[in-house]
Amino acid sequence: MNIQTSFKILFLSGAIFTIIFSGPFSYTSAARINNSKDLKSDITVLNEQPSVKIGEQVWMKENLDVSVFRNGDAIEEITNNADWEKAGLEGKPAWCYYNNDPENGKKFGKLYNWYAVNDPRGLAPEGWRIPDDSDWNALTEFLGGEKNAGSKMKSANDWAADGNGTDESGFSALPGGYRYYYGNFNVKDYNCYMWSSDESEGKARYVSLGSAFGSVNRLAGYKEYGFSVRCIKLKISPH
Repeated sequence: MNIQTSFKILFLSGAIFTIIFSGPFSYTSAARINNSKDLKSDITVLNEQPSVKIGEQVWMKENLDVSVFRNGDAIEEITNNADWEKAGLEGKPAWCYYNNDPENGKKFGKLYNWYAVNDPRGLAPEGWRIPDDSDWNALTEFLGGEKNAGSKMKSANDWAADGNGTDESGFSALPGGYRYYYGNFNVKDYNCYMWSSDESEGKARYVSLGSAFGSVNRLAGYKEYGFSVRCIKLKISPH
């Protein structure tokens, strides 16, 4: 997408200069940027948090990377496989980096079990929430349905096996892999898994994207898994 925006720079002398950039990019600190309308409606990048407006929704552009709940309580980081499995069996919130390597966190954020996602203290930061199944459905429908939406959601780089997407949506999904309920890690660079707040027959709902396909899969799995989290912005009711 071709995006144009301007940045104002204030110097100590008091002079203000405006610099205009034009071209594709994925992040900005500008107040508001309108993309060309090559989807059904505009997609807007916002400045208070790396985020993107897709249709009527505003999504974070990055995976969640917090270690405390919204009330300030710490979420336990668990690196040991046996302890990860134990926390899941006991229904305790937990997070980790892929392969327990903080370097992976710089790109992919943290992996959370579903008990962290569903904790009443709130995993999502103020003003945001965990998406439910209807949110994921609205996103995929806006992007052309489940068979086509994955390619538009995947980032244009970082996916192995020639699996890059177009990132036409600006969602910029990354292949952060996941953690098994018994603690092992798998499929970084190949697959992306993101939690939903919903349950189905005792399992937790999630969506997945992969290098090998351009679709979005909406599934249910064990709550003890470690998946990525993308938040959706709370809607402000008009007065």
